[in-house]
Amino acid sequence: MLISIARMVCFQFCRRRWRIFLLAGLTLLLTLVSVPSTAQTSPTNNNEKAPVIVDGQVLFEVGNFGNFTAAERADKINEALEDELRSPQAVEIQVAEEGEQIMIRTQENHLLTVTKQDVISASDPSSQAKLWKNLLEVKLQQGKQERQVVYYRQALIYSIGVLVGAIALHFGLAFSGQLAFRQLTLWFGEPTSPLHPWEKPSKLFLRLALLGCLTGLWTAVIFYVTDLFPQTRSWRYKFFNLLNSPVFNLGDEPYSPIQVLLLLAVTVGLWFAVSIVTRLFKSYILVKTGAVARVQEVVAIVMQYLLTFLGLIILLPIWGLDVGSLAIFASVLGLGIGFGVQNITNNFISGFIITLERPIQVGDFINVSNLVGTVERIGSRSTEIRTLDQVTIIVPNSRFLESEVINWSHGDPVSRLRIPVGVAYGSNIEQVRAALLEAANTHPDVLLSPTPQVWFQEFADSSLNFDLLVWTGEPKKQPRIKSDLNYLIAESLSRHQIEVPFPQRDLNLRSPRLEEFISSWLQQYTPPLASQAAINSGNGDEGGKQPENTLTITSGEPIYQPAYPPNFLDDELAKLDIEELVQRMREPEGLEIKDRYYRRNLYPACFIGAEAVEWFMQKQNCTLEVAIALGELLIARKIIHHVTDKHPFRDDYLFYRFYTDEN
Repeated sequence: MLISIARMVCFQFCRRRWRIFLLAGLTLLLTLVSVPSTAQTSPTNNNEKAPVIVDGQVLFEVGNFGNFTAAERADKINEALEDELRSPQAVEIQVAEEGEQIMIRTQENHLLTVTKQDVISASDPSSQAKLWKNLLEVKLQQGKQERQVVYYRQALIYSIGVLVGAIALHFGLAFSGQLAFRQLTLWFGEPTSPLHPWEKPSKLFLRLALLGCLTGLWTAVIFYVTDLFPQTRSWRYKFFNLLNSPVFNLGDEPYSPIQVLLLLAVTVGLWFAVSIVTRLFKSYILVKTGAVARVQEVVAIVMQYLLTFLGLIILLPIWGLDVGSLAIFASVLGLGIGFGVQNITNNFISGFIITLERPIQVGDFINVSNLVGTVERIGSRSTEIRTLDQVTIIVPNSRFLESEVINWSHGDPVSRLRIPVGVAYGSNIEQVRAALLEAANTHPDVLLSPTPQVWFQEFADSSLNFDLLVWTGEPKKQPRIKSDLNYLIAESLSRHQIEVPFPQRDLNLRSPRLEEFISSWLQQYTPPLASQAAINSGNGDEGGKQPENTLTITSGEPIYQPAYPPNFLDDELAKLDIEELVQRMREPEGLEIKDRYYRRNLYPACFIGAEAVEWFMQKQNCTLEVAIALGELLIARKIIHHVTDKHPFRDDYLFYRFYTDEN
């Protein structure tokens, strides 16, 4: 049970880790500013005072003395104190007076000379020296004690105990948060409840409170553990001192990294605060105005940017930044950014214009350049279009203003489809018109008003060209409707016995010895199936005489040029015993007859035509033409047939079945 709860909490923690890191950073920065021990004055921040430090703890500050600056004096004192901490001898500090000088020294080292400028909490240098002597003795004794093995062991045990307690408290807070979320869901989750609008805000505040508690918990643990060991205290002080050291000046004010980070954190916090205010304004005010969702989005974005800008104008002077001193820098930076983000600005302005004019809207079916699809989302910089291939393409908004856009859904979504159809010369044009209209009226997505129309376009080289014009109310279905109509048109023309032509050409070949060459070639390489041509030579028609030795090949119906003497195939087939052949075909050594799958369809107890031809040629020792003729003979005698009765016997990947295997 505890393991499952821990996994659930860790999952939730990882899913929202960016929010945790943000709040942790904000809390840490605020802690650095608020904790006195971590925000001590740096030597470079004040030229008159410098701190004296023992194990990361500031004891007091010293000023300038003679030719030595405060920082130089503090460095020498700190080095002497480090040597004293490493010394095995007991701590013994003395205050000595030599004339008007009052000095603090150990048995081996001179620590410092107390001057009148060093007097802070006493009446004179002597009294101040005694106070510092007592303070140094206490801190040095504590430092020597903390460097003993016994203390390290005890501090390590304390650290482990604190870490275990922090981990337990962390999971306890996380588990309590989950229970609180469930309770809020029970209270506010019902849509009919009057408290339902407060569900998201209450959960947001609860999540922020939980994250703040966790961040504060681990911040306190880190400070406590690092405060137990002298080395970690020193590292912590150096780190915080580095963050507090000025790195640049803006005007007359120096700024440290911690100040810059805190300014950035406050700016991010301002952005989130403005986002929450904008969201509430949109949810409770803009929604009730009844404006279009896209207009509400634009107004909310403009308000968010405006409030952020005003917040920064107010925040920067409070932080000590002179906005006027940044004017020149901002102008130069703005000019450079303007050239760099010219296209981005163009897209933002284009998105604003698209929102106001609304030439396209979400759900419209559009065509921009070579992109055809449905508008999924219109953003401030780009628009998402889902094509007919179900691919989402992000298009910059400026493209919709710089190029022509076809919006099939704008205004009236009814659009027209043009389907060109060509028929053979000699066809009855009234039958053609009736066949095309019959196909158009059959489709359910074709509108009856406006009625489909057939236009006779031209007399082409090989066909009579018509255009079928239909209208549809769903533009995104145009490609599918066009495909369906082509199927219906082909079926309707076939039913009305209207021929769809193919291009025809006449080719004239001339050569002095062409006839002699063709005759010689035909005698040697006579093919079983000649080309789709009729070879004519000699005199022409009555209308004129063809030139001598001219071969004319005119396209027409395919003719069969026999490769064997007349009745050769009949004589070969007559020699066969068909019953014995069928028995051999059905034996185990014969054809492979089995169930076959093709395009998700099952065809039981069938064989392949190409395999049967190969078997005939091997077993009967015959040619390809005789094998094909043998298969045609078996079909003619009702012994075998094509599984769907759509094809004759062919040397191809086609399935055939014996009639005796039908059941």
